[in-house]
Amino acid sequence: MSKSILNKKSLDFLETYLNNAAPTGYEWEGQKIWMEYLKPYVDTFITDNYGTAVGVINPDAKYKVVIEGHADEISWYVNYITDDGLIYVIRNGGSDHQIAPSKLVNIHTKNGIVKGVFGWPAIHTRDKSNEKAPSLDNIFIDTGCKTKEEVEKLGVHVGCVITYPDTFTVLNGDKFVCRALDNRMGGFMIAEVARLLKENDKKLDFGLYVVNSVQEEIGLRGAEMITHAIQPNVAIVTDVTHDTTTPMIEKKTNGHAAIGDGPVISYAPAIQQKLRDLIIDTAEEKKIPFQRAASSRATGTDTDAFAYSNGGVPSALISLPLRYMHTTVEMVHRDDVENVIKMIYESVLKIKDGQSFSYFD
Repeated sequence: MSKSILNKKSLDFLETYLNNAAPTGYEWEGQKIWMEYLKPYVDTFITDNYGTAVGVINPDAKYKVVIEGHADEISWYVNYITDDGLIYVIRNGGSDHQIAPSKLVNIHTKNGIVKGVFGWPAIHTRDKSNEKAPSLDNIFIDTGCKTKEEVEKLGVHVGCVITYPDTFTVLNGDKFVCRALDNRMGGFMIAEVARLLKENDKKLDFGLYVVNSVQEEIGLRGAEMITHAIQPNVAIVTDVTHDTTTPMIEKKTNGHAAIGDGPVISYAPAIQQKLRDLIIDTAEEKKIPFQRAASSRATGTDTDAFAYSNGGVPSALISLPLRYMHTTVEMVHRDDVENVIKMIYESVLKIKDGQSFSYFD
């Protein structure tokens, strides 16, 4: 698998998938796109009441292996509408207040999308001696309406979810840029693993559960629900992690990782060492470049939800280095995307039916 593993069909899917909005709690339209792409490569699907989608290969097998990403993206909620028609917001996930001013937004209503902008005072009008930074208290959305009644006639009300419309682009031939790469890329990469298994006619002697979880951005909730439904024996999770080579990031506290240098393999209490060793040994054997990262208590990813469920599920985390997390210009390197796919694919092929990862066997 030395040549590129991403073909035109997969890249077209990636662009469609990324450009669709799937904020936390409203992931289902994105999940439908994902399931339609995955359909030829799995035997059946499982879904749950909150929108997690799972493609299953060998659903009758007793030994179950999960590969997982999460489907949701950060967003805002309408929290308050002023009498003169301006909208104040609260977060839905870890939305960054500092990037909001001057951004276009989509407000999702029963009547469809209502356009708006995060307004901000012009530089000419601000007090240069005491400039205020954007904060949750002072950012606001302007829909062009003069009154609260006008806003409400558009279908906007408290609780409407708000997303950014920024779409997929490629920089310098090999950098993918978009909002929601965190972690729509995870869903894309695990789908590509399933595609490669099918196209390369690989037969597994266990059940493979390709899991696209919801609600990660507000506390790993989708993974928490679906792991109890599946009750897996093993879980390999993929998410994004910070590229720490750009300005204003302290490597002594955030570690060192760079886009283009390979997937990042994590060390943390939730990471099961024997499973991680299998992944590292596989990467070294297949000459897949990788980096390492350490977390002191929790990974902050769905890995934690799987690891501490069902009496303890051997779990590992393979992360995709990413620049500018939780902005509308998140950036990853195509080579890293391909190498995460290869690493998961080759690691899955190393797992055997009934394999124990106990330290005492």
